[in-house]
Amino acid sequence: LSTNLNNLTHGQLGTLIGSAFVTADDRVYLWLPGLICLLALGELLWRGKGLVAAFTVGHVGATLIIAVVLAVAVVAGWLPASIADASDVGISYGAAAVVGALTAAIPGPWRPAWICFWLANAIVVATGLGSFDFTATGHAVALTLGILLSTRFRAPASWTPLRLVLLAGGVVFGYFTFIGFSVAGTPVAGLAAALIALFARFISGGIDIHP
Repeated sequence: LSTNLNNLTHGQLGTLIGSAFVTADDRVYLWLPGLICLLALGELLWRGKGLVAAFTVGHVGATLIIAVVLAVAVVAGWLPASIADASDVGISYGAAAVVGALTAAIPGPWRPAWICFWLANAIVVATGLGSFDFTATGHAVALTLGILLSTRFRAPASWTPLRLVLLAGGVVFGYFTFIGFSVAGTPVAGLAAALIALFARFISGGIDIHP
């Protein structure tokens, strides 16, 4: 069920769906609560149809984009042919897209900071590992797809305590799932980008600090 080049080029397109329900990680009990928080929040905000759309766009879209990149890299000789058989399963692409789609739910003045925080972290991880990591690059692509898709979603009428708790759980899950601390300085890059975005918004008059 791996969505690697070998399976996709042999017409096993069913892996585009099936791979999302497989995990190579035996520590499911650690990340499953966070995933539940993220998906439950998406369900409350957009209902089932919106959540499925966000997850599918991220999982399938990022997988196909990365597959094209890998195919070109293999043909050009930039990557070894053995990468065509690499294992590529899990829910992280879809989850990254859901995190990106949450941009629509973030209050307007804070959206640039939210976007900059996630994108900066994802890009640092994708480019700072010393070698091409297609999974990390896929996370950045899926996150971007989710942010673009967020323009089709509406902001929630209000943030209830339950939604805030689910958001916190989803954010923690998302961060450690596709960002973590694999690259030194990753949190600093994300926070710096978010602060720059907030400062730019503030000097433009977009944030009112007075009660």
